Amino acid sequence: MTSSKTDMDQLAQQIDRWAQELGFQQTGISALDLDPQHVQHLDQWLAEGYHGDMGYMETRRDLRAKPQTLVPGATRIISLRMDYLVNDTQPVKLLKDSSKAYLSRYALGRDYHKLIRKRLQKLADKISTEIAGTKTNHQYRVFVDSAPVLERAYANHSGLGWIGKNTMLLNRKAGSWFFLAELFTDLPLPIDQPEQKNHCGNCTACLDICPTQAFTGPYQLDARRCISYLTIESKAPIPVELRSKMGNRIFGCDDCQLTCPWNRFAKTTSESDFSPRHQLDNIQLVELFEWTEQQFLKNTEGSPIRRTGYESWLRNIAVALGNLLASDASEQEKKKATQVLQNRQGSSSELVREHIEWALNCLQRLD
Repeated sequence: MTSSKTDMDQLAQQIDRWAQELGFQQTGISALDLDPQHVQHLDQWLAEGYHGDMGYMETRRDLRAKPQTLVPGATRIISLRMDYLVNDTQPVKLLKDSSKAYLSRYALGRDYHKLIRKRLQKLADKISTEIAGTKTNHQYRVFVDSAPVLERAYANHSGLGWIGKNTMLLNRKAGSWFFLAELFTDLPLPIDQPEQKNHCGNCTACLDICPTQAFTGPYQLDARRCISYLTIESKAPIPVELRSKMGNRIFGCDDCQLTCPWNRFAKTTSESDFSPRHQLDNIQLVELFEWTEQQFLKNTEGSPIRRTGYESWLRNIAVALGNLLASDASEQEKKKATQVLQNRQGSSSELVREHIEWALNCLQRLD
C-alpha cells in the first residue's frame, strides 16, 4: 500500500470497519492541532483552581496543549467511542432508595481501561499489518484515559459530538453514556469534519440538577464540589457543607447524564465485561461498609473502583449512611446503620472516624 490520498481514504474506511468489529461504535479522525479555545478553556479552569488537588492537571498542562510531544511524528488522532450503559440498572430508582449504594454506571463492571486498551492495540496491529508493505515503522500510541490528552476536544474535532454544558461529550444518536479512547498515528489519514453545532440550546437541566451545584456556569465545572471528584480523586475529608447533598452516591455521580435529554438516544452495551459485578447495581450500604480490606481488594480486582482506595471507600459510605432519610429509611435500617458505624468507630483511621462521627450525629437527629 502506498500513502496516496486514495489509499489513505480506503485505509480510513477499513479502520472504521475494524473498529466496529472490535466493539467500538464510532470513529473519527482529526489533526493534532487544537482550536486555541480549548487550551484557553483549560488555562482558565486551572487559574480558577477548579482542579482541586489534581496537581497533575497543572504540571502536565503543556502536554495537553502540545500533544505532538506525546508521540513525536504523529500527525493524526483517531478518536473512538464505546457504549457502556447496561440495561436494567435502574439508576433513578436506586438514587431514591437511601439504604442502597449508588455507584456511577461506568464502574459497575470490569475496568474499561484494560478492555479498551486491548481492543485499541488490536486495531493498531491491524493498521501496521495493512501498511507493512510500504511502511515498516508505523509510529503510533494508544491512550485510554491514561495520558494528558484533551480527549473530548479531539472527539469534537473528529465529529463524534459536541461538548455539552455539563462538560461531557454529547452525541445526537448516542447521548453521553460512552467511553472515549485515542490512537495517535503518523499516517496522513483524511480528516473528518468536526461537530460544528452545539445542540444544547437553552437547556440547563444538567446544571440545575447537580446535587452539590458544582457547575459555576455552562461548560464550567468546579471539581472541588463535584461528587465524582470528592468520592474518587480526593483523599481529604469531604467538606461538611457538601456531605448531606451527596445522598447515597459512594463512587461517582451520574445526575447530569441522567437528566440530559439527549440520553434518550443512548444505546445499551453488548459488552459482557461491563455488566455489574458483586451485585453493585443493587446492594445495601451497610453490606458494603462491612467489607474488610481484604474483601474490598478481592471484590474490586479488575474494577475501576479499586482506584478510590479502601479508606476513601469507607469515608464515602459513612457519609451515605449518615444521609439515610427519615422519609424512606425504616427504624431497622437506621439501627443497623448506627450499629455498623459504631463497630468501626474505634478501629478506623482519623479520616474515616471523622465521617463516622458525622454520620452518627445525623442518624441521632432522625430519632
